[in-house]
Amino acid sequence: MHWTLEVVPVPVTDMDRAKEFYAAKVGFNLDLDDEVAPGVRIIQLTPSGSRCSIAMLQGMPAVPGTKQMSPGSLHGLQLCVTDIEAAREELVGRGVDVSPVRHVGEAGWTEGKGGTWNSFMTFEDPDGNGWTIQEAPSDLAER
Repeated sequence: MHWTLEVVPVPVTDMDRAKEFYAAKVGFNLDLDDEVAPGVRIIQLTPSGSRCSIAMLQGMPAVPGTKQMSPGSLHGLQLCVTDIEAAREELVGRGVDVSPVRHVGEAGWTEGKGGTWNSFMTFEDPDGNGWTIQEAPSDLAER
């Protein structure tokens, strides 16, 4: 049996603002924006080339046994790209406030690219949910 991570809920305060940010600025593909039940709206977006989407939910009760997250409380989401400098230029060009590219060196975090798997940058959505982008040596399908 395969266990696949396919959707990550992202807590936001303003669904339309978040949709605009993730689709227009970050470049995610809009998969769904629908009222799936009375008063329950779901917006689902997928990063290009990913098999995992994000979902923003409005009016959805918590699944029994889980807790609701507060907007801006999700941190550590990570995307991988094969050219971190080109990805940074693309995000900056779309108006995203992205950190410089950094790597872990002898003295901790240092600006600039590092070796294989050791180049990162970060950004936050309008609610403060935090993302990390890491440079991978090849596309996922090739690893």
